[in-house]
Amino acid sequence: MAVALNIPVFERTNPSAYETAISQYNRAISYLNLDEGLIEFMRYPRREFTVNFPVRRDDGSMEMFTGYRVHHSTVLGPSKGGIRYSLHVDIDEVRALAMWMTWKCALMNLPYGGAKGGVVVDPHTLSIGELERLTRRYASELIPLISPQSDIPAPDMGTTPQMMAWIMDTYSMTVGYSVPAVVTGKPIGIGGSEGRTVATGRGVIICMMEALKRSGVNDAANTRVIVQGFGNVGSNAADYAQDMGFNVVGVSDVNGGIYNANGLDINAVRRYIERTGGLAGYPNAEQVNNNELLTLPCDVLIPAAMEGQLTAYNANQVQASLIVEGANGPTTPDADDIFADRGITVVPDILANAGGVVVSYFEWVQDLQSFFWDEDEVFRQLQRIMVRGYDFTSTTAEQHGVTLRNAAQLAAIKRVADALKTRGFYP
Repeated sequence: MAVALNIPVFERTNPSAYETAISQYNRAISYLNLDEGLIEFMRYPRREFTVNFPVRRDDGSMEMFTGYRVHHSTVLGPSKGGIRYSLHVDIDEVRALAMWMTWKCALMNLPYGGAKGGVVVDPHTLSIGELERLTRRYASELIPLISPQSDIPAPDMGTTPQMMAWIMDTYSMTVGYSVPAVVTGKPIGIGGSEGRTVATGRGVIICMMEALKRSGVNDAANTRVIVQGFGNVGSNAADYAQDMGFNVVGVSDVNGGIYNANGLDINAVRRYIERTGGLAGYPNAEQVNNNELLTLPCDVLIPAAMEGQLTAYNANQVQASLIVEGANGPTTPDADDIFADRGITVVPDILANAGGVVVSYFEWVQDLQSFFWDEDEVFRQLQRIMVRGYDFTSTTAEQHGVTLRNAAQLAAIKRVADALKTRGFYP
C-alpha cells in the first residue's frame, strides 16, 4: 500500500503549486492507458531532503536556515533542476517544481529526470559574504546527493552564476579535483556556456513566435506583448521580443509595473532599473500593479514571475489571445479551463520556459567533453530543440484533441512511463 505524502485536499480557490502540479498530472494521465502502478509511481517524488544549517552573519552572530532538495525522477537520467532563494520556498513548492522539471526534460527529450532545491531566505537581506557562506554550507549539505552523474543543480529565482561557482568550488574541494559539470549556469570562465543567461527568455519568445506563426499572425510590429516579471526570464524575453520587432507595451517587477499602449523602449527600461533599482517612477508610462498588468490590453501575455498568477479570479479579465508561460506554474487549473472556454491559447511552462534547461544540458555536455561551443552554435541548437518540442506538443494536441498543456504533460508522462516499463522495477 502506498505511503501517504500528506498531499493537500483541493479545496482552496487558489491551489498551492503542488496541488496544481498534481491536478495537471491527473488530467494528463486520463488520456493515457497506463498501469495503475506506473501512475502511482510517477505521482510521488523519489526522494526528499530537508536540512537545517547555521550561517555566520557579518556581525558574528549565528542564524539557522532551512533548505530543501527534491528528486522527483531519475528514470531518464540524472536529476536536473534549479535552486531558488526565497522566503516563499517550502517543501510543497519544491515538490511541484521538481515534478515539472521531470516533464519538462522528458518533453524536450533531454536525458534527465527532474529535481529542484531551495533555501528559505531573502537573498537581498544578506551581504555578499553571508550569501557565500550560506551557499557553501547548503552545498556541503547536498554533497551526498549531487554529482555530474546523479543530480546537477542550476540557478533559479534569487540565485546567480556566482552562487553556482561557489557550489562547484565547494563540491570540487570536497572531492579533491575540479568538477565543472556538477552544476550549470556557471560563469563562462569556469566552464559555463555561452548563451546560458538569456536562454530561458529567448526560448519563451521562440515558442511565442511559433504559436503566432501557426495562428496566422505575421505582423510583429502590431503585436502587443506584456511581460509580468523583469528578472532573468522576463527581462531577456522582453529584450528578445523587442529585437524581433514586437511591441512590448507592459512589464513589471516585484513591486509593480509600467504600461504604455504605444510601446516601451526595453533598453531604456533596463538602464532605468540599473540606475534606480526598480520600475517605480519610470517616465512616459502608466504605473500599474502586477494584478492590473495581467488584464491590460495586449495580444500576448507572458507571465514570467511566480506560480499561481492567473487564477479563477482574473482569468475572465485577461485580454490577450495568447499566453506564453515564462514562469513555472503561473496558471491554475481553474484558469486553464476558463482560457480553454474563451479560446485563449496557453503555451505551457514545461515547453515555453524549457530554454534554460536545454542550454544547461549543452553546458553539461560541454563540461563533460571539455569542448566548448560559440554563442551562434548554442542559439542554433536552442532554436532547433525548442521548435522540435513545439512541433511534438502541437502534434500531440491535434492527435488527442486536447489543449497544449494537456498535450505537453501527457507526451512527457508517456516518455517517462515508457522508460519505466523498459527498465522495469528493482529488485
